[in-house]
Amino acid sequence: MKEDFPIFQRLVNGKKLVYLDNAATTQKPSCVIDAMSNYYSSSNANVHRAVHTLAGEATEGYEACRKILKQRYNADYAVMTSGTTEGINLAARAWGEYNLQSGDAVVLTEMEHHSDIVPWQMLAERIAIELRFVPVENGALDMEALEVALVGAKLVCVVHTSNVLGVRNSVEQIIAKSKDAGARILIDGAQAVPHELIDFKELGADFLAFSAHKMCGPTGIGALLISADAFAEMKPFMGGGDMIETVTLEGSTYQSNEHKFEAGTPRIAEGVGWAAALEWISNVDLEGHHKRLLAIARNVSQNLTEKGMTVYSSLNPGDAAVVSFTHPTIHPEDFARLLDAQGIAVRTGHHCAQPLMEKLGVNGTIRASFYIYNDESDADALLSGIDRVLEAMA
Repeated sequence: MKEDFPIFQRLVNGKKLVYLDNAATTQKPSCVIDAMSNYYSSSNANVHRAVHTLAGEATEGYEACRKILKQRYNADYAVMTSGTTEGINLAARAWGEYNLQSGDAVVLTEMEHHSDIVPWQMLAERIAIELRFVPVENGALDMEALEVALVGAKLVCVVHTSNVLGVRNSVEQIIAKSKDAGARILIDGAQAVPHELIDFKELGADFLAFSAHKMCGPTGIGALLISADAFAEMKPFMGGGDMIETVTLEGSTYQSNEHKFEAGTPRIAEGVGWAAALEWISNVDLEGHHKRLLAIARNVSQNLTEKGMTVYSSLNPGDAAVVSFTHPTIHPEDFARLLDAQGIAVRTGHHCAQPLMEKLGVNGTIRASFYIYNDESDADALLSGIDRVLEAMA
């Protein structure tokens, strides 16, 4: 599979690239790079407006992405965004601001990425909503505390799969409980959609946000899938071209489809590239790769534990192949720089999840995250690289 990815032909610090920072972003196959280049070189034009040939081709190429998204994930509405972060902010502004009022409760968790905490804190500053946080205990959400937090709640926001721990939360159970409580529910799917094929209607959530760049697509584009009921409750928060139906000096009316949340020129080349990525990934056995990578991650985790590391990832069935760990004396950033010198790319820091880091009692971790093009040779290179780091720092 790596033959489809040009970047794996390069050397980093004179070494063959071992890329294990996939939870941050994934690499791009040639078909994605070529699709974006071909758009700029042969069909570059704005979309939805002009009737000339280039505009028609650009519109067709961009809207193909939306069509594939709606078909692949079984959704009535797919609003194109800049990524998961904008998707959650869109829900906060276009739904939250018009459907929540002072004193209403929004349920979050201690496991959330900052993108699913900060927008709601900002909304709380504007309209004084109450934020309730479900605690993390032993690497998992406290489901009994969730039951308590749901009482009277209007919205529940939960990460499907943790970008720090790789833990797959019991989202189906959480959604069912939220519905029983009469709450709308938003799922941060940034780390889930790249690894499993989600049926949005069957899932039963009201919002599902995710990004292209974590599933072999371009940066700068993502989607917010929205249920029909929630969509009917939303109003645009950003005005401009393309989202309108009519404009007069006295007032304006808006489009009735997803375009009313997509003011201005969209990310056309990125949409074309994501469509290519979605077509490419449709031929990948995600379930098979998940099982294979989880087995590799478990082996890495066991080896790290034997080497005296503290591993924070549980790697239960369904979890992502993410191994977060720390060394008792070597700072994560020092560790990562020494691995980078060997051509091995891992992530360090708080991973935009400072509340979870506080709960774990650390400032940050080293994170190795595997994706479909990784194999056992990458894991072997990581473990050998870690041995060399330990020898150098002994």
